[in-house]
Amino acid sequence: MAGPIPNKPPVSLPKLIGLAFAAVVGFSFLRGAVYTVDSGERGIVLTWGAITSIVDDGLHLKVPFMQVVRIVDVRTRKAHAPAQAASSDMQRVQTEVALNYHLDPEKLHEIYTKTGLVVEGSLIDPRIQEVVKAVVAKYQADKLLMQREQVKAEIESLLKTSLVPYHVIVEAVQITNFKFSEQYDAAIEAKQTAEQNAQKAKNDLERIKVEAEQKIATAQAEAEAIRIQSEAIKAQGGAGYVQLKAIEKWNGQLPTYTGSGPLPFLQVGSK
Repeated sequence: MAGPIPNKPPVSLPKLIGLAFAAVVGFSFLRGAVYTVDSGERGIVLTWGAITSIVDDGLHLKVPFMQVVRIVDVRTRKAHAPAQAASSDMQRVQTEVALNYHLDPEKLHEIYTKTGLVVEGSLIDPRIQEVVKAVVAKYQADKLLMQREQVKAEIESLLKTSLVPYHVIVEAVQITNFKFSEQYDAAIEAKQTAEQNAQKAKNDLERIKVEAEQKIATAQAEAEAIRIQSEAIKAQGGAGYVQLKAIEKWNGQLPTYTGSGPLPFLQVGSK
């Protein structure tokens, strides 16, 4: 017959604390060793502060406490920057440039070590100022509005070229309306008003000329009608023809006459 089962000694409190601490450390270690990179991002892995690799999106492992991962968004970003310049005729011009760009995913190592990942304030904004000044200086103020698409294309081309060495890829550029000084705007408005008044005066002159030509044509037509009528009367016997036409229109009533002489009437009959 088997003897009695010996009782297990109870676990001491210090041992329980030690086990709990080990579990927490183990969980923290596992949690710190796993990380994810979302789509449209890249991960810069730093080992003791130095870049050791660039990883794509997905699930990855790292050594806790020794390695740190910097997540970088390589999708399209938008930068806004106001710009001031002077036109070729020395007019002050203000505008705002919006630039769509993204960091070159293949050059993150160079970007991180040379310029840093925050490129708008240090790289993009100064280049926008330089390019806008260079392009606007080639145009007169009024041409900036008339050739706005051409100006935008030049600014976009120069920005792409100037940012390529920094591995910043420009996708598109938008420019708000150019703003000028109040004095220049007033001068432009006065010029437009003068042009409108000159055009109105020209239109009025053309209208008066047409109306005069119409009156001349009407008078000539009336004169021609009188001439034809006169020739017809003459051809029909002159005064006799006129009396005949009057008789045809007579309503049969004698006109009222208060004079002392004979009653005037049309001469009827042959001589």
